[in-house]
Amino acid sequence: MQTIPINTYSSPTVILELIYRLKVKDVMTKRLISVTLGTPMRQVQQLMRDNSITGVPVVSKNRLLGIVSMDDIIRALDFGYIEEAVDHHMTKNLILLEDDMPVSFAISYFDRYSFHRFPVLNKDKELVGMVTTRDITNRLLLEINREVEHLEHMNQTTTITDGLTKDIQTFTVLKHDFENAGFASTQIKKKLKQSGLFPQVIRRAAIASYELEMNIVVHSYGGKITAEFSPHEVIITSEDSGPGIDDVDRAMEQGYSTANEWIRSLGFGAGMGLPNVRSVSDDFHIESSAEGTRVQSIIRFSDAQYKEKQL
Repeated sequence: MQTIPINTYSSPTVILELIYRLKVKDVMTKRLISVTLGTPMRQVQQLMRDNSITGVPVVSKNRLLGIVSMDDIIRALDFGYIEEAVDHHMTKNLILLEDDMPVSFAISYFDRYSFHRFPVLNKDKELVGMVTTRDITNRLLLEINREVEHLEHMNQTTTITDGLTKDIQTFTVLKHDFENAGFASTQIKKKLKQSGLFPQVIRRAAIASYELEMNIVVHSYGGKITAEFSPHEVIITSEDSGPGIDDVDRAMEQGYSTANEWIRSLGFGAGMGLPNVRSVSDDFHIESSAEGTRVQSIIRFSDAQYKEKQL
């Protein structure tokens, strides 16, 4: 199976920004070839061959009932039921994506499961698309090319500043707001990129802000992210309104998580968020009670971490 050589920790900054910004609906294939109950497996085989695809969804009134994969067709040929209807031979145990999920969800799904594609549903549970690794890589390549063209234009028309000026930005983060997840971290990263910092420094801040933002979305009742910029450091603070962390020491252990099964099914709750923040921070502070949790990540930079100013 084709894999996506991307992760949210060590990938280049431009890739991280894209996977935080893009949604599944931005990369999925929307023009679907589907069949209904009663369709012979032989007809599905023909559809796959004619359209060079390896999976066909079975639907009824826009509701996904199952998928006939190439493996299902091979079994039908081997065991002699290729002329039978899809009803009892399609794959019904499916793992689904939602169209408003970040692309990072889809990437984590391909890493975790040995599937070639994932169906995509909208908020009304209707089938609206299908995602493959090729869909993701093709869209990322397109967006990367656009970003390169944009940066080339910026290099021709702008100069790099003498570092960051003092500034404070605050972003409201809502519970389970997966549609806007990553917005705060993207804005923080844009601010740092404008200052002319090296990509390695920007990546550290991007990781810290994204992980803190997602902790609020996934685990809290809602809160805010504050970024305090200065010429020598950025201080990223997350504050939420509860329910708090029962055992802070355990929460700092890699792999420990209190996320429920629904959150885990969405690709979150791996127990790496806070450890990741601490690992990229020069200073890290956390305090928590039933009234809420406050986490602060400080990332310092010296003059040597700024690019040489353009003339």
